[in-house]
Amino acid sequence: MTNATLIIHPADTVAVALADLHPGEEVRVGDGSIAVRDTIPAGHKIARVAHACGSRVIKYGCPIGHAAIPIAAGQWVHSHNLATDLASVIDYEYAPRQSAPAARSACTATFSGYLRDDGNAGVRNELWVIPTVGCVNGVARSLAQAATRIDGIDGVHAFTHPHGCSQLGDDQRATQRILAGLVRHPNAGGVLVVGLGCENNNIAEFRSTMDAEARANTMVRPYGRHDDDRVRFLSCQDVPDEVSAGAALLRDLARHAGRFTRTQVPLSLLKVGVKCGGSDAFSGITANPVVGAVADRIIAGGGTVILTEVPEMFGAEHLLLNRCATPGVFSEAVEMINGFKRFFARHGQPIYENPSPGNRAGGITTLEEKSLGCTQKAGFGTVEAVLEYGGRAEAPGLNLLSGPGNDIIATTALAAAGAQVVLFTTGRGTPLGGPVPAIKIASTSALATRKPGWVDFNAGALLEGSTQKALVDNLFAHLIAVASGAATTRNERNDCREIAILKDGVTL
Repeated sequence: MTNATLIIHPADTVAVALADLHPGEEVRVGDGSIAVRDTIPAGHKIARVAHACGSRVIKYGCPIGHAAIPIAAGQWVHSHNLATDLASVIDYEYAPRQSAPAARSACTATFSGYLRDDGNAGVRNELWVIPTVGCVNGVARSLAQAATRIDGIDGVHAFTHPHGCSQLGDDQRATQRILAGLVRHPNAGGVLVVGLGCENNNIAEFRSTMDAEARANTMVRPYGRHDDDRVRFLSCQDVPDEVSAGAALLRDLARHAGRFTRTQVPLSLLKVGVKCGGSDAFSGITANPVVGAVADRIIAGGGTVILTEVPEMFGAEHLLLNRCATPGVFSEAVEMINGFKRFFARHGQPIYENPSPGNRAGGITTLEEKSLGCTQKAGFGTVEAVLEYGGRAEAPGLNLLSGPGNDIIATTALAAAGAQVVLFTTGRGTPLGGPVPAIKIASTSALATRKPGWVDFNAGALLEGSTQKALVDNLFAHLIAVASGAATTRNERNDCREIAILKDGVTL
């Protein structure tokens, strides 16, 4: 008899196959055993008990859907016999529960960062070239490529995108807010904003939007707004040779950025985004809980953790709503959840059109199941703030950021919100990067072995005898090393650095 299954929670009516199971095998499940009735791939679910049609299927101690047909003990539980219970907009009640992160005084870690003039800290000292409009993407790339090696600068990077013209209303404002968040980002010691001149999001309009946003939020120090040493602007239609003009501005920015050196700063200046992509059924068992424990440690040191991917909260949102700090934060979180459901409805799409094909192949059947695994990477801290898409995290602790689950859009939004590093868990692997270092955390040793050029950390060791505490200690130490410049991430070494912006509006 093999021990090839795992029960996550005592109340679960399914177990997870740790290896491929075959009909006729007898496998140990908890204190008992079950005869396997179907071929069940590793990571997929085996029924611990019989389920009548319509009865709830429990995993992570919570419902992940209902049996669409009768399911016998020992059968494979997946898309052919498990259906979602998700509904549309829901009325929620505020039922606060005590969060349980470690006391803040228990974590006194520091990191070696670049302390900026406004009191924020960068984990890199880079020059960023940011186009206001897709028409000048080629110019931005040429400028960055021509200035790749500058003493005292960690890199020169252009973050191109297809937006900035022919947009209207809230759609254009969302683009402007994301780009403004990148302009203000402390990982950039200098920023060159490149415009064309005739676009909707022209430089004058973009600067005006940044200034208005800063005036509307007096808590936010408008980093870079009037700092002509750190942020320069180039309108390509206004100069004879945009390449030589841009190169001269980058040289000035490099001189400014070169005056910064690393110094020890408190963990309270660290903002970390948490993200998952290409998940499998082990993501919610290994990688996400390990990241969640690291998130608690960051918060314990006074730092900030940012969770996005709102559609991947559906079905597990109660675990976050019950940890909101105040009724006001709770109301904002409810509006974020229900607002995203209304967004789906406006486009005629069901809210449960997730997981992805890769998720399903990896053993995740319903959105509830995916969400219960995904939300674990936020840890157990109190939800201190809810941010609109394009918003910036200012409140220490756990922040919820409105945005989709799409990997590159979510990673961009986390950076624009101020995250200097992203902890990115994956069960199937992805080379994707973003504007900031992304530490890729594999859910299984098989993935870490198969894709060493993508993976930075192996949380799959949790299934092979390593303790969660040891993995959390090691991942936290690696995070501090990356933040301090003592280590780089795979996406940095592979030069995988992209941005994407959510498009939701009319294009002229």
